[in-house]
Amino acid sequence: MATLTKTASQKKTPATPANLKQYIGGKWVEGAAERVVVSTNPADTREVLAKFKSADKAQALAAIEAAKKAFPGWRATTAPARGRILAKAAQICRERRDELATLMTREQGKILPEAKGEMDKGITLMEWFAGEGMRLGGVSMPSELSKNLLYTVRQPLGVVSVITPWNFPFAIPVWKLSPALVAGNAVVFKPASLVPAMAVKIVEIFAEAGLPPGVLNLILGAGSLIGDTLVEHPAIRAVSFTGSNSVGKRVHTICGTRGVKATCEMGGKNPGVVWEDADLSLALGGIMKGAFGSTGQRCTATSRLILHEKIADKFLKMVVDETKKIKVGNGLDPATGMGPAVDDGQLQTDLDYIEIAKKEGAKLVLGGKRLTDGELAHGYFVEPTIFDNVKPSSRLFKEEVFGPVLAVTRVKTFDEMIELANDCEFGLTCAFYGQDLTNVMNFVDRIEAGMVHVNSPTIGGEAQVPFGGVKGSGVGDREMSKEGLHFFTELKTVFLDYTGERRESNLY
Repeated sequence: MATLTKTASQKKTPATPANLKQYIGGKWVEGAAERVVVSTNPADTREVLAKFKSADKAQALAAIEAAKKAFPGWRATTAPARGRILAKAAQICRERRDELATLMTREQGKILPEAKGEMDKGITLMEWFAGEGMRLGGVSMPSELSKNLLYTVRQPLGVVSVITPWNFPFAIPVWKLSPALVAGNAVVFKPASLVPAMAVKIVEIFAEAGLPPGVLNLILGAGSLIGDTLVEHPAIRAVSFTGSNSVGKRVHTICGTRGVKATCEMGGKNPGVVWEDADLSLALGGIMKGAFGSTGQRCTATSRLILHEKIADKFLKMVVDETKKIKVGNGLDPATGMGPAVDDGQLQTDLDYIEIAKKEGAKLVLGGKRLTDGELAHGYFVEPTIFDNVKPSSRLFKEEVFGPVLAVTRVKTFDEMIELANDCEFGLTCAFYGQDLTNVMNFVDRIEAGMVHVNSPTIGGEAQVPFGGVKGSGVGDREMSKEGLHFFTELKTVFLDYTGERRESNLY
């Protein structure tokens, strides 16, 4: 996790690391487990941002009990009133946007413009879901019976758990917490241990906005200590998870066995396709953002580049030349174009896949090494890396790296391109750059992905439309939009006969 980082010209005596605590039933309490987690800046591990004692199983149980106790009162609060609290939280976040973005850069490592962009997206999501407090309703339908009112209502599930990753420490938590709360649920929130400081800020802001004690509880700690409790406990009526495929599949299996809802957003190995009639300048900007933005550490990253052979050499040279311009370094430096890997484990994964690609016979075109010169020696930095002639059967073509490693493959025909783009266990997002409408629409129709971008990067989403993938990229309901809100509700159908008379019905 990250810390109070300064560029070389900004160096100051580091502040005392924050001692973070658990938030249970409206009170901040020290973690009860022996394990102490120390959060350091991935751009400069000499700087310590925070530390905390992990929660133990008993505290996870206490958080669930606090949520159970708070749920009836929160359920009874009207949806518009819940929405107004959410709107107040969004307002506070907007006022503190730059401060929180700086914290995000220090804690997670992404460059400051990306952190500000994440803040903007998260705030927009909060505002959109706040408005749903005024629209949280069902439908009325004509009944086959006379003098019968037939309608549906949406009601909260109860206690739900929200488990989030480290790569988007603000946006992902708020796009899960916001619909859960406005729908009337009580929440136990467990963020990734690499980004606890942002999670604490989020919870503090909700409390400041007027959220009653116990409605939102924060548990910091390793999934191995407390994760199962937040999935298996009989009081948990739904789990919203974003993370690895292995854990997500296990969460979904447990919830399926219990008969409760689960939505699991997992990995991606997203293709960016540049066709022979593409606007190459437009495609270049999109591929660069998708491949190397956020150091490639997002499930929507462009990790495969599929090029029509007629433009392959020209476009690849454009990508290489542009990549050479990227300055790697501390994300608080305005000149930096790409930050560090989030920790030593992710850095090693990047380096391991680079070696795997070399052994598989891919051609290393650019990068491929850890950066250790000067101040970079104190962080988890790797060069933006490009491999050409990557075989479709190779691990680099099929497996998620979650780092700035781009696999380039060339094709001759449209059918070949579709076959290779779909030849992967994942199906989250994709991008197609081309002008021929027939090709565009055939791509949209045949690609196996939950989200399709035409002449724009693989990254991104908007509050009002669903986010999620197919195949190994996700199971359960989609997130964001109405679908994200509906996941956290039960639908109830009401048959209201207002005749006041006893009568028989032949309806089944």
